[in-house]
Amino acid sequence: MAEITNANVAAIFEAAPTATRRRLLELRDLILETAVETEGVGEIDETLRWGEPSYITVRPKTGTTIRINAVRDMPDFVALYVNCQTTLVEDWRRMFDGVLQFDGNRAVLLEVERPLPAEALSRCISMALRYHLDKSR
Repeated sequence: MAEITNANVAAIFEAAPTATRRRLLELRDLILETAVETEGVGEIDETLRWGEPSYITVRPKTGTTIRINAVRDMPDFVALYVNCQTTLVEDWRRMFDGVLQFDGNRAVLLEVERPLPAEALSRCISMALRYHLDKSR
């Protein structure tokens, strides 16, 4: 697990209940690992956007922001959010219907106590981190 160097991001993880924190950190690790393994992505900036841990490519016009957080009003879930103006969730729904659970056109919902569907999520993360690169082709 890579160290969290942004104190504001670290505070969000520290404030989460234990099971939620564990799942969010697992999701964070998957985002960072996928970024390293995905061609063209480069360095990732870990910051807060809308008060949520957020991951964005440092190189402009590469990917769209990925945010992760607990789901308000659903204490047993966390979510991986992307910009609702993208086609990402629509694309993921076609690819992973029955594997992943979605919230409208903005998020993948993940149960805190179920195994993380890492293979499907890694593909989703890769697509988000390359969104602008792939759309410009």
